[in-house]
Amino acid sequence: MKQPLTGIIPPMVTPLLEDMSLDLTGLNKVVEHLIAGGVSGLFILGSTGESTSLSYAVRRQLIKETCRAAAGRVPVLVGITDTSLVESLSLAEAAHAAEASAVVAAPPYYFNLNQKELFNYYEKLAGSLTLPLFLYNMPGLCKVHIEVGTAVRLSEHPNIIGLKDSSANSVYFQSLCQSLRAKPDFTLLVGPEEAMAESVLMGGHGGVSGGANMFPKLFVKLYEAAAQKDFATVADLQSIVMEISNSLYGVGMYSSSYLKSIKTALSLMNICQSHMAPPLAAFDAAETKHVTPITEQFKLTLEKRGLL
Repeated sequence: MKQPLTGIIPPMVTPLLEDMSLDLTGLNKVVEHLIAGGVSGLFILGSTGESTSLSYAVRRQLIKETCRAAAGRVPVLVGITDTSLVESLSLAEAAHAAEASAVVAAPPYYFNLNQKELFNYYEKLAGSLTLPLFLYNMPGLCKVHIEVGTAVRLSEHPNIIGLKDSSANSVYFQSLCQSLRAKPDFTLLVGPEEAMAESVLMGGHGGVSGGANMFPKLFVKLYEAAAQKDFATVADLQSIVMEISNSLYGVGMYSSSYLKSIKTALSLMNICQSHMAPPLAAFDAAETKHVTPITEQFKLTLEKRGLL
């Protein structure tokens, strides 16, 4: 895997059957859809992949089957976030055995660690891994924020090669870019897709954009425009990304509406089913009926532009 890792690395959904087992047909379709869309990698077992809701058996199967389906065409990054260091290392071993490219870990999300404890945790984790590690800043769900100073110190570890930021804090991300400017090979990726182009213009390397599960070509083209400082194209495509966010992700009154909408849209696109692992559940019939015309409209718009 080249460093820094650049481009769009979607946080891949986990296709499930009604009994919560892995949907292998859907998995193969998702992987092919993303690779055909020009993505630079796949990130499995993140928040969009419902990682914490999946059994460990399904997580290990997902790692194995995704790496098999990707077949070395793009790097596969595997989320190993857990409250237990032992379980994180076990998932990392499964990722290594499946020939994944790297692992990704957010802070343990039960005890509210201070920065010293967080630094020591990541030092121990990174030193025990056979694959390189991406840090994952997700304070909204983990309660713990990887401060800029902590990230800079951890970047000195030879096995820590990048950071994904899902804080939605542009000042924080810009501070990371500034503080790590002497380390051009240290990858900085942003989670919120609405901020992806802006983060690339700041000096970031790309996006872990959930909407790319549905429309990978749109996000790849937007990334390329931002990297080339093609501001007219950025403005044009960014408006579509914001329309997706404001309309599709606004269905229902759930904090998980974004994920429910993505899985529903993928089912409408005949890519995978919309089943979700408890405690989450897919949209009901009325909500799905609301998503259907929105999805169709975006498909038409993007098809006319050659982005579907």
